[in-house]
Amino acid sequence: MVTTSRKGSALTIVAKPNHSSNWRNNLYVLLALCVPSLGAAIGFTLLGAWPILPFAGLELLALGSALYYVNWKLQYRHVITLSEDKVRIDKGHYYPRQSWQFARDTTGLDITPERRPHDSPKLSLHGTEETVPLGEFLSPDDARELIALLRQEIRVDTHSAPGKRDF
Repeated sequence: MVTTSRKGSALTIVAKPNHSSNWRNNLYVLLALCVPSLGAAIGFTLLGAWPILPFAGLELLALGSALYYVNWKLQYRHVITLSEDKVRIDKGHYYPRQSWQFARDTTGLDITPERRPHDSPKLSLHGTEETVPLGEFLSPDDARELIALLRQEIRVDTHSAPGKRDF
């Protein structure tokens, strides 16, 4: 998903993975699965089959952990801030863990076309010394939207080779 906002002369582009469900909905699903599972496990425990209870608890703990991990991975985002003289890229889950800053006049956009029609094009921003890949997690349509936004703001330095897919 790609969203933009403009504050004065600065443009902020936020690229993040598609997020089908939020953490609260995941908790509701987990609760809906816990009630019957633990109810049956407690029932069997009362009948003397006590080993079922710890396994049911471990199963629900594993499911809850998996739901939390997926939700955490989907919080990852790239924030690209384009001001009049600088380009700033922040990457992280809940706050920026990595940050790059380039002079706007020396920043270029590299686009590598997709190999197959359902793949996403790969793109990166580069300054004079470093290259930063962007939007590896985006769907093909979202990647093309990000490319269109960045093309309006930054020059394209490399693009597809002849005979390849073009944008």
